[in-house]
Amino acid sequence: MKKQIEGIPWSLQRVLLDELWQDTKGKGVKVAVIDTGVDDVNPQLKPAVDARLGKDYLKPDKESASSGNDQRGKTDGTVDEVGHGTKVAGIIAARPRKGTGFVGLAPEATIIPIRQNDEKNSGKSDTMAQAIDHAVDKGAHVINISQDTTQPLGPESLMAKAVARALAKNVVVVASAGNDGMDGKLKNTYPAAFPGVLAVASSDRNNERAAFSQSGTFVGVAAPGVDMVSTVPGGGQCVDNGTSFSAPYVAGVAALLRAKYPQWTAAQIVTRIEQTAIRSINGRDNHVGWGVVDPVRALADGPEPPPSGPTPDPGPPKPPAPEPAHMAMSETPQERSERLATYALGIGAVLVAVVSGTAVVIRDSRRRGAIR
Repeated sequence: MKKQIEGIPWSLQRVLLDELWQDTKGKGVKVAVIDTGVDDVNPQLKPAVDARLGKDYLKPDKESASSGNDQRGKTDGTVDEVGHGTKVAGIIAARPRKGTGFVGLAPEATIIPIRQNDEKNSGKSDTMAQAIDHAVDKGAHVINISQDTTQPLGPESLMAKAVARALAKNVVVVASAGNDGMDGKLKNTYPAAFPGVLAVASSDRNNERAAFSQSGTFVGVAAPGVDMVSTVPGGGQCVDNGTSFSAPYVAGVAALLRAKYPQWTAAQIVTRIEQTAIRSINGRDNHVGWGVVDPVRALADGPEPPPSGPTPDPGPPKPPAPEPAHMAMSETPQERSERLATYALGIGAVLVAVVSGTAVVIRDSRRRGAIR
C-alpha cells in the first residue's frame, strides 16, 4: 500500500469544489471504466465500485472457478495488476478520505469496472467493442476509455459499431487522445477519433498542450494530464502523467452534468464541456481542441440545453467612444506621508545647498577683498 498524498493536487486547486458540487456530486450516475481493471480494496474506491456490474475480458469464467477464493481469479473487473484503471477510476469518483487532499471530481458516482487490457497490451479492438456493449447493457451513463490504437479503424469495424450503439443509447463516450505527440505530427487514434466521441488531450499547469499529448483534428478538449495524483491498488495514491488521466478528468465533469441535467442528450453534454472550456484562441485548434476543460463553468451555466455544437467565441466588443479622463489621486495615506516626507527631504537638501553655496560666495568675496 502506497502512502497517502496529503496536499491538494494542482489539478484540483484550480477548481472551487464547493461551487462545483453545489447541485450534485454525481449520485446515481454510472461511469464505466474500460481499462486494466479497477481495484475495489482502496478505501477511496471501495464504496464507489459496483463489482456486480463489472466484467473481465481477459479471464474466462472457468479460470475463476478453478482458482477458489484467489483475488486474481475474480472476473468482475476488480483485479488490477497494473494499476492504470484504478488511477483512472480515482480521478472520476474517488471518495473523500481523511489525510489526503485528493478526491474524485464526481465523488458520488458509481464505477462499473471492466478489465480489457493488461501490462502486455492483451486487449484488442474486438474485445474493446465487447466491453463497450457490456457497459451499455449495464446502464452506463458515461464510458471512459483511456486506451488507444493508431491502427486505422473504419466505420464498419466492430469497435466503431459498438461506439455508435453506445451513442445511440445516449451514453457519453470519453476517450484519451494518446501520448505519441512528441513528434508534433497530426494523426488519428481510436476510439477517440470516432464521430461523437469526446477526445481529450493533455494540458499542463499553464493550460498548454503537454509535450507528449497527441494532436489531431479529432481533439475535442484538453484537461490536466501532468503530475496527476490518483488512487492505486490496495490503498494510497501516486503521481502519473498522460492523456489516460486527462480523459477521466473530463469523464468526471460529464458525470456531474449527467446528474444535473438528466434530460440532456450525450451530444449536448459534450457541447457544454467544449463550449465552456478555457480558450487561448477564438475557436479550436489541433492541440487542445476547444480549450482546457473548466469544470465549474461547465456546471455553472444555465439549464438551457446547449446548441448542436460548440461555436467560436464572439470577437472582442467594440470599445466605447473615449471620454475625458478624470484625474484623481490614488495614493494611500501611507504613500501620501512618504511622498510629503520625500518632498521635505528634497527641499531641505536644496536649502542646505543654497546656504552652503551662499557661504562659499561670501567667503570667496572676502578673500578677494583682502588680496586687493
